[in-house]
Amino acid sequence: MRRLRRLAIRMVLFISCLVNAPWALAGLVVVASSQSPLSQLTRDQVVNIYMGGNRKLPDGSSAHAFEPELDSAVRRAFYHRLLDKSVEEINAYWARLVFSGRTQPPVFTKNVAELLERVSKDPHAIGYLDQSQLPRADSVAPGHDLKILFVLPD
Repeated sequence: MRRLRRLAIRMVLFISCLVNAPWALAGLVVVASSQSPLSQLTRDQVVNIYMGGNRKLPDGSSAHAFEPELDSAVRRAFYHRLLDKSVEEINAYWARLVFSGRTQPPVFTKNVAELLERVSKDPHAIGYLDQSQLPRADSVAPGHDLKILFVLPD
């Protein structure tokens, strides 16, 4: 009986870890407006833009980086896959940079709809989201014309 209870507890813990894992999301993508002159970004360019190293796009214009909600699963997965860092480590990194006055972090949006809206209307904006959150081509709500610039590997 005791052995069975321990096994059940281990299974529950294991399943909860899988469900809450940042890699449990589908493909994460970095997107831009369809009017953006960019056709793709490299991993290094994405890191530079989202970590404040170089906020310039390959064409020399300034990048306007947007992020989903502060504590979203997508944000956790993005930084885990991109840098193998936790959101807590990223928040501490940005706190140091902002305090020193060196740069400002990407802009947070309230939800995916706002991220889609802001990125689709600004040719210099980029954002990231789970690929399943992209509007379908036959969507009833037109105006979110986006293109994928980078796909984060699982």
